[in-house]
Amino acid sequence: MADHEYTGHVKPGGEPAVRDLEHLQIRKLSVGPMDNNAYLLTCRSTGAQLLIDAAAEPDALRRMVAAGAEHDWLDVIVTTHSHHDHVGALAEMIAATGARTAAGAADAREIAEKIDLPLEHGDVIEFGEQRVEIIHLRGHTPGSVAVLWHGGDEGDHLFTGDSLFPGGVGNTDRDPQRFAQLIDDVEQRVFDRLEDSTWVYPGHGDDTTLGAERPSLPAWRERGW
Repeated sequence: MADHEYTGHVKPGGEPAVRDLEHLQIRKLSVGPMDNNAYLLTCRSTGAQLLIDAAAEPDALRRMVAAGAEHDWLDVIVTTHSHHDHVGALAEMIAATGARTAAGAADAREIAEKIDLPLEHGDVIEFGEQRVEIIHLRGHTPGSVAVLWHGGDEGDHLFTGDSLFPGGVGNTDRDPQRFAQLIDDVEQRVFDRLEDSTWVYPGHGDDTTLGAERPSLPAWRERGW
């Protein structure tokens, strides 16, 4: 599926959706029984690759990695948070590719596999000639992170894990303090600094944009989830 056909909709068992940008190629794949999204970012000039959430189905993930470059090579795996459905294929992908691992520092201790890069808010990860910024969004888990790629003329692209979806923020188990923390972080660290054109790639389901979601922020806060 080429960029001009890219909608952000993928199906379990289907092929990755592919978005071709000038400097970055993005692949989105649905894996596992919980319909998790895994994203592969490929630097178009060097072939360096970054995988977001080795969630499940390592064979399918490896095929996606191989399709992103001329060799089955992965530079780094970023785990958006420690929940089991986002790390189910992490061990297999580390063994298969030798990739470095990264996750929010506050979640790293909950992940069985060794995390090479414990991430803090504002950290930057480089792969090839590309770089992504880490945004710490506390609430779904203590160490949940989003991954931001600044595309210049091609806009900002934000991979939010389970912290932001079309229609609301992530699950905080009806805990008022956790919800307040997450909605505050999402407003202050995402909506207050990024443009409406920012494309949002969530951990499950279809994509959205900040502009599509921004008018609903007061309603989300009022309902408390």
